[in-house]
Amino acid sequence: MPDLPIRRNTALLSASMALNSAVFQLVAAVSSITFVLVTGIEGLLGLGPAIFLVSSACGSLVSGRAMDRFGRVPVIATGFAVTSVGSALTALGAATASWAGVVPGFALLGAGAGTAALARTAAGDMYPAARRARGIAWVLFGSVFGAILGPAVFSPIFAGKDVETAALVVPWLAASGIALLGIVVVLLVRPDPMRIAQLIAPAPAADEPTHAAPLREILRRPGVVPALVASLASIAVMVSVMNLTGYVVVEHRHHAQHVVFPIIAAHVLGMFGLVPVVGTLVDRIGRAPALVGGLAVIAVSCAGLQWGEGVWATGVLLFGLGLGWNVSYVAASAQLVDLSRPTERGKLLGFGDFSGSMLGAAFVLLGGYALDELGVYALAFGAAAAALLPVGVLLTRTAPPPVRTEPA
Repeated sequence: MPDLPIRRNTALLSASMALNSAVFQLVAAVSSITFVLVTGIEGLLGLGPAIFLVSSACGSLVSGRAMDRFGRVPVIATGFAVTSVGSALTALGAATASWAGVVPGFALLGAGAGTAALARTAAGDMYPAARRARGIAWVLFGSVFGAILGPAVFSPIFAGKDVETAALVVPWLAASGIALLGIVVVLLVRPDPMRIAQLIAPAPAADEPTHAAPLREILRRPGVVPALVASLASIAVMVSVMNLTGYVVVEHRHHAQHVVFPIIAAHVLGMFGLVPVVGTLVDRIGRAPALVGGLAVIAVSCAGLQWGEGVWATGVLLFGLGLGWNVSYVAASAQLVDLSRPTERGKLLGFGDFSGSMLGAAFVLLGGYALDELGVYALAFGAAAAALLPVGVLLTRTAPPPVRTEPA
């Protein structure tokens, strides 16, 4: 077997996640406000994030299948290109106060972000099952640097300015430039992680098929559905609460717009800051216990939003929300990669991201309406209840050993 540059590729993929995270923070912080300012429709404040999430879902589904056919690198690089175009269109929409720029801009942003997030598929390709959660975690860890980059770039741009459409143009243009840098970083990854997966995979058992199974067959494998259910709940709750937090902080708590970025940075730090530790933990205690623990932390953090009104308190709760998602996301990703072959992983994880983002879009619309009509408590306790729903399924199911695959 050749000497494979797994560490180098891991570092580059981690850097790409840092750049994707920086753009993602801008979306989380101001997408709802951008939509309201451009359209003037406060009752649909969740529609902006929902457009992003629906397009992210579609991007994940299409890109996941494309990855299994064309490889990981070209598809992820394309995702960053789409993000760059989407950011530029959103800037144009803000400059002209036109929904005709913002709506397609959000759609392209979502499609690009959903594609870039599938870098964890590439991470799972390069590590054996016993170290897979740690490999995925190291790639996700790059988003910690995105948590630093985001506020460093965007907070100074917003500081001292009124919340109006003109103030949103430069941040969205900056996001477009960050995404262009992401293309360069991803194209340096070689050989393609899918090729590495084929080189390091153990031989299958004599009676085990080696072809890529259709998605419906993969979903019938023991352990796949519980991991997907937990993944859906954690993604949907996290993205809906995160995307509505900016509106809560500015409109309900009456804080200045620029304080949203440190809060979102704390959230991103929770999402990715401890992933090396989380990856090791998931490999040691098992996927199902980690999923249950992660969902419990999400529920507690969401419920706490009812009482945490200050900037620091909100930041701590958003950190907890990110940490709970972190544990659930790494555990679910590792289990889904365990239970699939290299030529199946893209479509399986893409389907999971598609379903989670679609559910998240529904949650953010419902949460936005509940927030506008009923207040913060409806968002806080509704999200907490949704996070706890899959726990019963997880406590009664166990996962089988990882699927064995044929080396090239």
